[in-house]
Amino acid sequence: MPEFFVKAGRSKTFYPVFERKSELQHQTHYCPGCGHGIVHKMIAKAIDTLGVQDRVILISPVGCSVFAYYYLDVGNIQGAHGRAPAIATAVKRSRPNGIVIGYQGDGDLSAIGSAEILHAANRGENITIIFVNNAIYGMTGGQMAPTTPLGSKTTTTPLGRDSFRDGYPLRMSEILATLDAPVYIERVALGDNKLIARADRAIHKAIENQVKDRGFSMVEVLSPCPTIWKKDPIEAQRWVREELTKTFPVGVYRDRTSETARQAKRLYVPALDEVPKILGIDETPAASARADLEIDAALDLKIKIAGFGGQGVLLLGEVLAEAGLEAGLEVSWLPSYGPEMRSGTSNCHVRLSRKPIDSPLVSDPDILIAMNEPSLHKFLPSVQAGGWVLFNGEALPEGCSRHDVHMVARNFSQAADDIGDPRAANMVMLGAMLETSHPLPLAYIVGALRQLIANLHMIAIDRRALERGAELITEDEGAQHAYAGAMPRFPSG
Repeated sequence: MPEFFVKAGRSKTFYPVFERKSELQHQTHYCPGCGHGIVHKMIAKAIDTLGVQDRVILISPVGCSVFAYYYLDVGNIQGAHGRAPAIATAVKRSRPNGIVIGYQGDGDLSAIGSAEILHAANRGENITIIFVNNAIYGMTGGQMAPTTPLGSKTTTTPLGRDSFRDGYPLRMSEILATLDAPVYIERVALGDNKLIARADRAIHKAIENQVKDRGFSMVEVLSPCPTIWKKDPIEAQRWVREELTKTFPVGVYRDRTSETARQAKRLYVPALDEVPKILGIDETPAASARADLEIDAALDLKIKIAGFGGQGVLLLGEVLAEAGLEAGLEVSWLPSYGPEMRSGTSNCHVRLSRKPIDSPLVSDPDILIAMNEPSLHKFLPSVQAGGWVLFNGEALPEGCSRHDVHMVARNFSQAADDIGDPRAANMVMLGAMLETSHPLPLAYIVGALRQLIANLHMIAIDRRALERGAELITEDEGAQHAYAGAMPRFPSG
């Protein structure tokens, strides 16, 4: 007889104690009679039997199962509501040898996450989804879920679910079974011992399918929710068995596990040093010069770039980020822009650091590059004392002055027009920034331009723009600075 039918005792996949609460660390936080604890045991037993504990990554999004990481001693990722299939896809594709399990409730999978699960199944991702369906929103107080049966009373359907007003219950197993890619889909129920034993076998099979590289598997588990249903545990289990199965019949809706020809192929994941070659990235002078160009060991720079859409705000940030990568720094680049493709507001956040970056958000920049007056008004107050502000204008506007930061005003747009292309104003401003605060050597910036811009003529213009930006600073050093403190505190590289 197979081991998993006779093995008893606590699964080694569970933590020795559960630290969700300071008291009662031998039990879960789930309500008496809740199905989550039973399903946890089934998953843990399957992991034990298959011997894959050190390979499992469990994805638990928002819902009653959000604290699964307190119980199952495996890799754990807690995702946003409904996004478990997307996260599972990323994890599986980046770690093909991992056994990735998405653990989702009905309000999570069939409501906000309906698109995620549909497309993951349609792609045939080699992941396992455990779908716990109790036909109601449990964590948030008992609202109608997409799976709530017709006639059921909830806090949002006090007279009962009506098909005309509320639509029909979504049968997710049947919906996904219409797709070509899934390998295994079964609906089970926690309605009595016989049904629970069947659920145990289904969950084991679904995880085993992934171990054997067969493809997408999902087990839908009809589960009791005594607290929100306002039933005692025994009555809740009976309701699953006799009532919920009327709307959601148990059964196998797809099983192609024996069709070995349809087994999923492992995705090829290249080694890190192969990636530049795959992307067609050639060695640049910046790369070969890395050993000769030193960056200050304490560099930790936050930059805000802002202007109108179409001014090259985002590209300027990309060039800085790409140059930082080439220099071996930790970098982040976060864009933000309005709904208009052109003339809408646009800004981006760039961080360059020797240390790991805690957040890509730049709320208190060391450097502000303001390509228009509204951006200067909006972001000037947030610049750190001792920082730099570069403004695209003949002079600083009225009301835009601070004596504790370096402020530079130049007509960078006119300078770009003078060298032959008004689109290069962003690179003129970048050249000025490099000359004032010296965050990176120029060679890294040039290397970044070659990576990001295919047009050789435009690269030549951008290089001239960088030079012109530096000249604008050195030609009239300090003439338009308004600063009453010490000299710049950024490393010169």
